[in-house]
Amino acid sequence: MAMKLYDLAGAKDDHRFSPYCWRVRMALAHKSLEVETLPWRFTEKEAIAFSGQDKVPVLVDGEKSVHDSWDIAEYLDETYPQKPLFDSAQARGQGMLVKQWVETQVNPVIGRIILVDLFGMIHDKDKAYFKESREKRFGMALEALCADRPAQIEALDRALVPLRNTLKIQPYIAGAAPNYADYIVFGSLQWARTSAPVEVLPDEDDPVRAWRDRLLDMYDGLARDAWMPEAA
Repeated sequence: MAMKLYDLAGAKDDHRFSPYCWRVRMALAHKSLEVETLPWRFTEKEAIAFSGQDKVPVLVDGEKSVHDSWDIAEYLDETYPQKPLFDSAQARGQGMLVKQWVETQVNPVIGRIILVDLFGMIHDKDKAYFKESREKRFGMALEALCADRPAQIEALDRALVPLRNTLKIQPYIAGAAPNYADYIVFGSLQWARTSAPVEVLPDEDDPVRAWRDRLLDMYDGLARDAWMPEAA
């Protein structure tokens, strides 16, 4: 029986934009594990109450449920050791550094680029929650937050310098092939790609863009086939 993944969705069931859910979807594909993704909205807390908390991703594997993208990755490696997401304790430790960098330095900048557009694409029942929670998190109105998109794209370019310099030397963060550290960063860029009709990596010669494209094409184009907003 395939596992089930509660996956954040917009107004359209096939609009899946969560960076954390994309980490898990790529991890499952990495391990060639079948999963049924179930669309879930921010205000549908009761649907995942069985997990003991109120956020996705939530993975259900038989009688077992696991939440939090990092905990899900660890569970997958422990339970399904083939094609490990981390092949050593050292790799896991390095992945934690990547996780902290992305969540403190990369995601806040991407939020300042895309959140106004994303607000327009989520389900009506989620809009009040989304607006209140995001404005509280950033300390300003969404419109003010995203007022200078070009400046924020430049800020993202600067934030990605460590990744860019790494990818000039090797094809993936993990080296010759991707591991979960790659999926952590990729999930955030996929969040941008599926949330706003703007290219956050405008330089076609950018090693980060080439790396993103390689991951978009992996696993039969799983991520490349995702729903995207149309450019204005």
